[in-house]
Amino acid sequence: MMPAVVCNTGPVIALASIDQLELLKSLFREVLIPEAVHKEILLGGASSAGLSAYREKSWIKVQPLKKAADPLLDSILDAGEASVIQLAREAGVKLVLIDERKARKVARTVYGLQVIGTARLLVEAKREGIIDNVNKAVQEMREGGYWIHDDIVEFVLREAGER
Repeated sequence: MMPAVVCNTGPVIALASIDQLELLKSLFREVLIPEAVHKEILLGGASSAGLSAYREKSWIKVQPLKKAADPLLDSILDAGEASVIQLAREAGVKLVLIDERKARKVARTVYGLQVIGTARLLVEAKREGIIDNVNKAVQEMREGGYWIHDDIVEFVLREAGER
């Protein structure tokens, strides 16, 4: 089991949309979400894919920030991404789940955080025997409207032994 993780909006919605939010619980000791991300998820509305599943997950810990995000974060990232990095720093969590390229780079290079994306999470789930097929999960996410670059898909399918 991996240590605690702080999650951004996109990965939570992507996993919920394919009924795989439980992967987070299976792979991580603790799952934290900043209030800004929680609000973004809820703003998706009642018809948003996976919203009811998200609401039922009491093991996802929604946490407020103790102080405002670093001004650098607020100037270059959206509120959810900035709050993920800020919460990770405040909580002493070294791992963040973010898919957006710029936010991943800032988290890694400026703040020294470890970054995992949704596609990599699926590979880890397969390695742990939690899911059988990464390609199927990725295709379901894409069919549901979640964008994952073709190069990333090819890379994770090779990593998962599916190419």
